[in-house]
Amino acid sequence: MERCPCVQPPQTASGTVRRVTISAAPPTLHSTLANGLRVLALPMPWRQTLSLSVFIRSGSLHEPRRWAGISHVVEHMAFKGTPTRSCQAINLAAEALGAELNAHTDKDHTAYHLDGLAADLPLFVELLADIILHPSVPEDELERERQVILHELTEVEEDPVTMAFLAFDRACYGALHPAARPVIGQRATIERLTRADLLAYLQSQYVASEVVVAAAGPVDLDTLVPLVERHFGAMPAGTPQPLPRAPWQGGWRQYRLGGSSQTQLVLGYPAPTPDDDRHLAHVLAAALLGEGMSSPLLDEVRERRGLAYHVACSADLLPCGGQFIIEAATSPAQALEYLDAVATLLRRHAEARPKAPELARARQQLRLRALRQQEQPARRLEQSVQELFTLGRLRADGEWLERLDAVTPAQVQAVFRQQQAGPAAVGVAGSVPQRLREQAAPWFGV
Repeated sequence: MERCPCVQPPQTASGTVRRVTISAAPPTLHSTLANGLRVLALPMPWRQTLSLSVFIRSGSLHEPRRWAGISHVVEHMAFKGTPTRSCQAINLAAEALGAELNAHTDKDHTAYHLDGLAADLPLFVELLADIILHPSVPEDELERERQVILHELTEVEEDPVTMAFLAFDRACYGALHPAARPVIGQRATIERLTRADLLAYLQSQYVASEVVVAAAGPVDLDTLVPLVERHFGAMPAGTPQPLPRAPWQGGWRQYRLGGSSQTQLVLGYPAPTPDDDRHLAHVLAAALLGEGMSSPLLDEVRERRGLAYHVACSADLLPCGGQFIIEAATSPAQALEYLDAVATLLRRHAEARPKAPELARARQQLRLRALRQQEQPARRLEQSVQELFTLGRLRADGEWLERLDAVTPAQVQAVFRQQQAGPAAVGVAGSVPQRLREQAAPWFGV
């Protein structure tokens, strides 16, 4: 976390924070094919390059326990060959155009991306359709890629930050719900997945009703839809599969990692899902508590007491459940003092309504964040697709911010009051003091 002292919020002569108005971005246009696949176009005519993504509502949340991690393996194997292209031919097809081909797997979706020149859009649509609809999943490639993923898993298991978040998810939801599992999966599952397993999963999950093809750049819907129809129009419609809600459990989970000299702590409380307007109070409460160096969390923990270099607060909202998250890295000797400071701040915010300047600062930061996201094609694409997946529609321009502005001080205070009822979820990794849980239990109900 870097401080930039020369950047200050815009102020009037009286010193009050000036509200920034977000001008309307070019409208996001969408259409639905006969098979239920949706097409999005985000016109950005000032760009010379284009970003094309295919989002599939299929991630680790959709996996049966016996196949934990299969979505991530499928994503890797999509690039390993089709009936008409080898692994090397896929890479060359993109890079010969100067384009970047990539993908990622998350809890609630998998996405494939191509970034390059706008004139190459027809080739981009054809290439992504080929790897998504026609992966050959060669046995020899699967065995090689299995080893690559196991190396990736080892990196995860040795990273204290990642392990603290994995411990936190387990504390939130217990061992059985898929929200508690890592996206990358488990070693035993990765080692035993077969080609037949991957093909069966592809057939059940990669269906048109769960797919959005989206492009941002100098593109219009009239150009994009016929291309998508040509290459994705025969994709089976399938049936949308609702995600099971993740009941909150709370508790303490920890992983001690040899060689680590810091204590990574992630603690939090339940938050509503994005389709529930109550989530706005949690987003604003998180910004109020820990957005920026002047926020109470960073001012107290870092500036005044020197308990951590990195400390942050956020609201992570998934279709099956939300999390109000406070994270930090501190020393084992200061871990208890850090948790005491956080507990005190949370209690203080539960006891008194936030003052107007505090809420104005938090709203302003969220407003500017939204403005930055409008300027980033990849962020706008994902945000728009998530609205379609979660709400079944695109929000009107400025709708989210208007609803955020309507959140009252009492509603923000209510978020912190609910947290006091507990229990919290706490994930700890790295160098974990022996009696830390016992000492912190009275503060967080764990």
